[in-house]
Amino acid sequence: MKEILEYIAKALVDDPSQVEVKEVVGEKITIYELRVAKEDIGKIIGKRGRTAGAMRTILNAVSTKQGKRAELEIVE
Repeated sequence: MKEILEYIAKALVDDPSQVEVKEVVGEKITIYELRVAKEDIGKIIGKRGRTAGAMRTILNAVSTKQGKRAELEIVE
């Protein structure tokens, strides 16, 4: 799932070298922290949060299929 998020984020931003996805594994949930360059935050979030919402939907679908629970956090 980490690779999927990196691939999507790198396709959206102007500076793909600044994209970083950190995986924090807990007992019941895995949290993915997405970091990008400050000038690319708006591209990741999208208008009214639609892009971020779509990324969360994809992450939720993949994690549910694997029988796990995952959450995406966009970190500044």
